[in-house]
Amino acid sequence: MTPNPRQSLLLDEVRARGTATVEALSEQFGVTLQTVRRDVKLLSDAGLLARFHGGVRLPSSTTENIAYRQRQQLNEQAKQRIARSVAQGVPEGCSLILNIGTTTEAIARELMRHKGLRVITNNLNVAAILSDNPDCEVIVAGGVVRSRDRGIVGEATVDFIKQFKVDIGLIGISGIESDGTLRDFDFREVKVARAIIEQSRQVWVAADHSKFNRPAMVQVAGFAEIDALFTDQAPPEPFPSLLADAGVQCEVAAA
Repeated sequence: MTPNPRQSLLLDEVRARGTATVEALSEQFGVTLQTVRRDVKLLSDAGLLARFHGGVRLPSSTTENIAYRQRQQLNEQAKQRIARSVAQGVPEGCSLILNIGTTTEAIARELMRHKGLRVITNNLNVAAILSDNPDCEVIVAGGVVRSRDRGIVGEATVDFIKQFKVDIGLIGISGIESDGTLRDFDFREVKVARAIIEQSRQVWVAADHSKFNRPAMVQVAGFAEIDALFTDQAPPEPFPSLLADAGVQCEVAAA
C-alpha cells in the first residue's frame, strides 16, 4: 500500500513514541476511533505497524526487513526528493558504486541525464535503469541474485567490488540507531556494503526519515566512516550533534 498523508503522519507519530494507543492517535489527529482503527489495520496488514490490545507499535523484528514491494511504495515521495538532491551533487564524468535498495533505485532514475558516468552496482534494478542512459557505462557485480529484490550478494560480489576504487559510493541502509551506527538486516548484504565503503573515496548515505531510530541486526558502519548523509527531514535528536561531531555533511532535500 501507499500510505495517504494522514497515515504517513500516523506512522511518524508511532515511530517517535515507540508505541501509541488508538485513543491518543485519535486525539492527536482529530479523527474518530473508527478511522484510526481502520488506518491501523491497513498499515499492520502491510507490515508497517504491529497491533496489540488497545494500541499499536512498530514491528519489533531486528532480523527481517519489510518486503521489497512494500518498501518500493513506502515514503516514495521522500525517496524521490532525496534522489534529486543526491543527483544534483553527483558531477558528470565520475565513477560510482550503488548498492541494494529502493532509495538507490530512485537515485539511478535521477541520474538518467548525467553524462560520462561509470557505475558499478550489485543491484540489477539499478543496472536496468541506467542501461537506458547511453552516456553511462554500467558494470554489474557477479554473485548470487536474490529473487525478492534482484540484489546481488555473496563472497564473489565482495571480491568483485574490491577490484575498483571509485569517486563516490552511494549506500542505502535499513536503519540508523541512536548511537549513530548504520545497520541492515542481511549480513551478506552488509559485507558488500563494507567493501563499497572501503573502495570509495567519498561515501554518501541516502536514508529517509523513517530510518532514524530504526533497529536492525547487523552493523554496517559508523558516522565517522561516511562523508555525507542525504535525507528528507531534519534528523531528530541526538543525530544532529552525532553527525556534526563526525564531520558528516547532512543534506535535507527540499520539499
